Amino acid sequence: MDSITHIALGACIGEAFFEKGFGKKAMIWGALAQSIPDIDFLAAFWLDPSANLLAHRGITHSLLFAAVMIPAFAFTADHVHRPHDISFRKWLLFFATEILVHLFLDGYNNYGVGWFEPFSDIRFSLNAIYVADAFFSLWAGIAFVVLAVLNRFHRHRRFWWRFGVFLPAAYLLLCSYNKFRIDQEAREIFALQKIPHERYFTTPAPLQNWLWYVVAGDDSGYYVGFRSVLDQKKEIRFNYFPRNDSMLNPLMLREDVQHLVKFSQQFYTVEKWNDTLVFNDLRFGQIIGWDDPKARFVFHYFLQPATRDLAFMQKGRLEGWNREVLRKYWHRIFGN
Repeated sequence: MDSITHIALGACIGEAFFEKGFGKKAMIWGALAQSIPDIDFLAAFWLDPSANLLAHRGITHSLLFAAVMIPAFAFTADHVHRPHDISFRKWLLFFATEILVHLFLDGYNNYGVGWFEPFSDIRFSLNAIYVADAFFSLWAGIAFVVLAVLNRFHRHRRFWWRFGVFLPAAYLLLCSYNKFRIDQEAREIFALQKIPHERYFTTPAPLQNWLWYVVAGDDSGYYVGFRSVLDQKKEIRFNYFPRNDSMLNPLMLREDVQHLVKFSQQFYTVEKWNDTLVFNDLRFGQIIGWDDPKARFVFHYFLQPATRDLAFMQKGRLEGWNREVLRKYWHRIFGN
């Protein structure tokens, strides 16, 4: 999830654990603990862009990192707030909840999380919620603001931390249900439409959880389309993108290219834009793809083999959005 959501949710969980006047201090600790795995952003200052793709949500999002940071936070908080009547076990439980919630939530979207690094480089991604979804984040954000303003002994503080924790949890259950349903329908549609594939994935389109992006294929290429949970017909209008692996053959010894292939988890295509070779990572969708089926992919990378450098380009997910595109997006969500 985005950093603001982690901060707001972490603060609400802090209030939930301690209440009774200590809640505001716990909100600060909760926001800090829930944010600590994202310290990996510092790697961008010394790693090249392709290596940084793999570093992000890697070791700092692992269970090993959590096992180190949980007692470190607990020991620090226990000493900072002495004298107090909070047991060390409660500190441990609190910080374990905060950090593990962060790891779990990040695994719920499609970037991939290295839960078992450095022992395994497998990335886990449940692809059930978009990385920035207001329907998930808004409630914790509202609760965070109210809790920050209210007197620390105010009788309504309990209501607001529940508002900020339980509503996002309920929405996450809805996202899980939508994911299960879309996956089930997608497999049925692959069979009905005779879509050949060795692998596939589904993930929400931007900012919501009702319209989903569907990709299926094999080493030859991928079929890309969209499906709403409100669609009535058992069909998906797919567009086919050849993978063009042969274009990468002269570059496969380059470390940056190997990073890109690994990061994409095999969901990639290669194409030429004029004289430039472009690597597309399909997992992050197309820029307004529901409006333009042949739209460029959000994550695309310019390869310059002559200089052995990687000109990294990650186009904005919301590039090209305007009132008309939003109108079409709204209609597509509702199955039109």
